[in-house]
Amino acid sequence: MKKNQWLQSVYAPATQKFPERKYNYTNLSDMDPDPIYTQDDLEGLDVERDLGYPGEYPYTRGVQSTMYRGKLWTMRMFAGFGSAEQTNERFHALLKAGQTGLSTAFDLPTLMGYDSDHPFSMGEVGKCGVAVASLADMEILFDGIDPEQVTTSMTINSPASAIWAMYIAMAQKKGANLANLGGTIQNDILKEFIAQKEYIYPPAPSVKLVIDTFEWGPKNLPKWNFISVSGYHIREAGATGVQELAFTLADGFHYVEKALERGLDIDEFAPRISFFWDVHNDFFEEIAKFRAARRIWARQMRERYGAKNPRSWMLRTHAQTAGVSLPAQQPLNNIARVAIQALAAVLGGTNSLHTDSYDEALALPTEEAATIALRTQQIIAYETGVAGVVDPLAGSYYVEKLTNDIEAAALGYIEQIRALGGVEKCIDLGFFANEIGEAAYRYQREVDSKDRIIVGVNDFVTEPVQVPIQLIDPEVERVQAERLARVRRERDPQRHEAALNMLRDAAVNGANTMPAFLECAHAYATLGEQMDVLRKVYGEYTEPVTV
Repeated sequence: MKKNQWLQSVYAPATQKFPERKYNYTNLSDMDPDPIYTQDDLEGLDVERDLGYPGEYPYTRGVQSTMYRGKLWTMRMFAGFGSAEQTNERFHALLKAGQTGLSTAFDLPTLMGYDSDHPFSMGEVGKCGVAVASLADMEILFDGIDPEQVTTSMTINSPASAIWAMYIAMAQKKGANLANLGGTIQNDILKEFIAQKEYIYPPAPSVKLVIDTFEWGPKNLPKWNFISVSGYHIREAGATGVQELAFTLADGFHYVEKALERGLDIDEFAPRISFFWDVHNDFFEEIAKFRAARRIWARQMRERYGAKNPRSWMLRTHAQTAGVSLPAQQPLNNIARVAIQALAAVLGGTNSLHTDSYDEALALPTEEAATIALRTQQIIAYETGVAGVVDPLAGSYYVEKLTNDIEAAALGYIEQIRALGGVEKCIDLGFFANEIGEAAYRYQREVDSKDRIIVGVNDFVTEPVQVPIQLIDPEVERVQAERLARVRRERDPQRHEAALNMLRDAAVNGANTMPAFLECAHAYATLGEQMDVLRKVYGEYTEPVTV
């Protein structure tokens, strides 16, 4: 019996519509999914060509043949607040609790390239992450942690090269072999122009700094991922799942093209490109999004860009549950939301995962909330059985159809971006801002009209629940200012000046800036001093107003 025949037999007469759901949770389109999926929905699907086996091109079913049977995903909890001392203490607590990798959150002044004692930093030091203004902070941040034994991710973009250099300098001072250092620097500036807005310089020189890391990284830190192309912030800004996928992959392809324009070997840099996805509430859509992402990246890298190394075709990814989906109302409900999102990421084949804490909307997570979030991953890993089978949802009519539909929709967006002149041109045109703004507006209208139910927010509402929150000690600003003063007083002034001049010359002459950033780190040049050098060379970016 065909699908349509079944629907007609169940819901006679044939003209009668299948009952529509009251609540529309899907972000794929304005339409509800079909009520049932059968083999009729998979016409044209070539199992060998489109699915294959895990660890084989096009990697729809995962980039490793054994996946979690061979090694569980890395449980990499995002952490950072207050001073370097406070975050170091949290790092040690998370490692003791069983976390298998570190992920560093920086405060807003650091993200924007300002020192902690800059006037613009007042009131923000240590608030949304840890304050790092020089190598002295980095040394304290990783005190008692062996950089050769623990992989570290750092979520920073405009000043990424400087912060990465400080981490490398810290490891060198500990005697580490750089060839053994593993980790990731986010370093994805394009998504800042698209969504998060933590940019400093205009797009062209900003991308140039990223490509410097593509050129320098593989030769000096072969195990390090020098970029994590990030859809997370695009989704948090209000994008749909398809927009997140399309815009992020478009960014990744843009970096590849710029690296090729510099004359770099694609099979030297591409294996160290990583990705970072948001995991929202639509369970099956999120699983299908991961699978579609791997297939698109593999085919484009092999067929469009000519990569020969299979590792260049593999889309390796970190994932984080959706902070924007966790309301302040009834915050304990967020434990359930995070568990469902985390399970989707695992079934989708993520390589590492951060699970948000239930108190995300209220403040930076307390240690108790962060521990519950980590335990959520551990329960999924050790108690549910889902890690025992690679890509267990493969062959599901719904999952395979959804994977195909998301792939097609994302490719349509990518071709539209290319037709408009590429990512940087679309930033100038306001294309991304308009697309995301319209999606966010449509989502909010659904919430306001109760076409989309958010439990505890617009339905099933109860009295507010009070939970403990993490408070940031206001003394952090004073501590940071004193440490910066000591750094400036005790560093070698000749080496400091020479290092900043080296950075200025590299920027002016178009040379690779990474050696200069590393020398600046060792000379204890502050983050703000380094960024100010580049501000004078590159200028600062002002976003055009578009409607």
